[in-house]
Amino acid sequence: MRLEAEFTSEPFRGEGSPPEHAIAARDAATEAGLETDFGPLGTLARGEAKELYDALPAIAKAALDAGATQVTLQVRQAEPGRAGVKSGGPVALNDALDRLIADVERELGAKLGELDRAGKQRAVRLLRERGAFGLRKSVSSVADALGVTRFTVYNYLNREAD
Repeated sequence: MRLEAEFTSEPFRGEGSPPEHAIAARDAATEAGLETDFGPLGTLARGEAKELYDALPAIAKAALDAGATQVTLQVRQAEPGRAGVKSGGPVALNDALDRLIADVERELGAKLGELDRAGKQRAVRLLRERGAFGLRKSVSSVADALGVTRFTVYNYLNREAD
């Protein structure tokens, strides 16, 4: 069975080169023989189940040893030709993020883009607590929903980490 593991390490950095802890995690996955897709928010690693399971402790250790304060991990079955689909059904990751955003909007009583600055910061905190930023390309989608830049979302995330 083939699996995919998507992992992010924090603190996030909004601009410039990726943080050392993100590079170290990616390198650990590559050294374990996994296929990797390195992005600004996280890394997707694919491989056979045993290889992936065996590599996870080394990936987390590499990130933490290189300065990460947190590593978030999602593991799912890889389905050929269906990247970005969770195991257990055809729920696209973007649909999951859309649902999380809709839930936060209901909870806060307004569309994210209509919130004041404090409300937007609270929305980012709620989305983070619910795992939204473990999803690929989520910062861009959340930034669009908030009506702010990705850099602003990263600033909110970094503020929460402090």
